Amino acid sequence: MAGGRPTKYTPEVLEKTREYAENYRAHGDPVPTIAALALILDVDRTTIHAWSKEAGKEEFSYLLTRIELGQERELVSGGIKGEFNPAITKMMLTKHGYTDKVEQTHQGPNGGPVEQAVSLTINFVKP
Repeated sequence: MAGGRPTKYTPEVLEKTREYAENYRAHGDPVPTIAALALILDVDRTTIHAWSKEAGKEEFSYLLTRIELGQERELVSGGIKGEFNPAITKMMLTKHGYTDKVEQTHQGPNGGPVEQAVSLTINFVKP
């Protein structure tokens, strides 16, 4: 006999997930999120991710991927249009692999080291 609590995963979970993926705005969300889905399903985020990896739950995994892709699409589109807070958009897009990295190299003439002239003045003062 296996231990632990019985799973909350039911056909109703799959239907609620499908409905949220298709109509997240009806729930008041400008972008779909796993957090909102977790609240709708009354489970933890980790449970959602665990379900998405289980055999026999391929449709749930597919819907979860659709939610994540929908989030990325909405963030990019809304960010470009200026509809979302830029800082929040930037932060959320890091989950989708986006980065804001600036690489700088400092080189002197012909790719050599940067030379800096240092001027030193010493003044002697009588006591």
